[in-house]
Amino acid sequence: MMRYLLIVGIVFSTLLTAQAQGVVNKVVAKVGGELILLSDIQEQLAYIQDKQGSVSPEDRCYILESLLAQKLLVNKAKLDSVVVMDEEVDAQIDGRLEQILAMMNNDISQFEAYYGKTVEQVRSQMFREMKSQLLAERMRGQVMSTAEATPSEVVEFYNSIPTDSLPYYNSEVELQELVVRPKINDTEREKAIEQLTEIRRKIIEDSMSFTSLARTYSDDPGSARNGGDLGMMKRGTLVPEFEAAAYNLRRNEVSEIVETEYGFHIIKLLERRGNNVHTQHILIKPEITENDLLLAQQELDSIRDLILKDSLTFEAAVRLHGYDKVQSFNNGGRMINPATGDNFFEVGDLDPEIYFSTDTLEVGEITSPLEFSAPGRETLFRIVKLISRTDPHRASLKKDYAKIQMMATEQKKGSLLVDWLDDVLKNTYIEIAPEFHNCPNMNKWLKTDTAGK
Repeated sequence: MMRYLLIVGIVFSTLLTAQAQGVVNKVVAKVGGELILLSDIQEQLAYIQDKQGSVSPEDRCYILESLLAQKLLVNKAKLDSVVVMDEEVDAQIDGRLEQILAMMNNDISQFEAYYGKTVEQVRSQMFREMKSQLLAERMRGQVMSTAEATPSEVVEFYNSIPTDSLPYYNSEVELQELVVRPKINDTEREKAIEQLTEIRRKIIEDSMSFTSLARTYSDDPGSARNGGDLGMMKRGTLVPEFEAAAYNLRRNEVSEIVETEYGFHIIKLLERRGNNVHTQHILIKPEITENDLLLAQQELDSIRDLILKDSLTFEAAVRLHGYDKVQSFNNGGRMINPATGDNFFEVGDLDPEIYFSTDTLEVGEITSPLEFSAPGRETLFRIVKLISRTDPHRASLKKDYAKIQMMATEQKKGSLLVDWLDDVLKNTYIEIAPEFHNCPNMNKWLKTDTAGK
């Protein structure tokens, strides 16, 4: 069987390596109308070396096989007229570039010094490879779209695993939460608006520096040290109220006061480039007082009483009273384990506060209001309901059907993809450079190598 282990997670490392400097960019393989260059392999090797510290002689063989499989998907996608719009490619590239720039504190000069190219030059260089990657992903998705394991296949998969090889699951719990956010009182709200109004007056009337005032007064620690500079941001990444105001500004214009979920802002537009804006802002957050916190806790306690008296279901309480910016709000309050993507938590996956609060609960019981800090150090309150608890056990169909179905589906997807690739390979022109013919994993590819025939 061909080794396609790297296909699903093929490394897109053009911007994360030295870009194979000095490598002669010769063609080492052809798959239909698609070419694989020596520099493609060298880039992947450089990435592996950067991550692992060393590379083995076999790595170049497995990298080539992964690239062959990807190009096979791309070639078939083009033959089948699979469409990837240029706008989709641009959006993906924007996301990659923003991640890299964020690691450089959005310093474009640092970016250009590091890569020896402008952002636009790098964007242009990435386009071809990104489009190929998206074509491959779309073709792969079409191939595996019907691969969900049926109940009989789940049972067959489970029965094929030796008993002593079945996964062992620790005690797990399912949880629901209802989160409330303390409300800002009118006095503190007005104080914040008055403070920001005075800061704006100093900028507009006294010509004081927006940058220096942001460093002194802004309550956004991430940008305050940079004078309120948020860097270049694409449309859709900013909260709606902030974004609407920013896109309506002229260059170097300062906005009126804008309210968002984070507080009150004034915004200065530094540059607009298509769907991207470069802004500064000053954020003033109204102070949450001890009385505000107490009122939020009391409100949540009252909601809890209604749930316990069956006057309100937990799901309805989340919908009516919950804070809609937390992930669980759109899931009826059900908490998702970020480590696994499902609703089950092992003890080690739980925040200590939640673990100690739920450890003694019976199924169906609800904690008292719990105070916690959200990202950004905002104080919130929640109650947590224990939906289910399992004892440590070997995997079983009765207790773990959803997990076993997921495992069976992944195996089915892998088998379906390998079979599809093998079938397509028989009818595709393949050419591989002689220096790779001694790779142990090239046998199947070489059987269809028509070079020199």
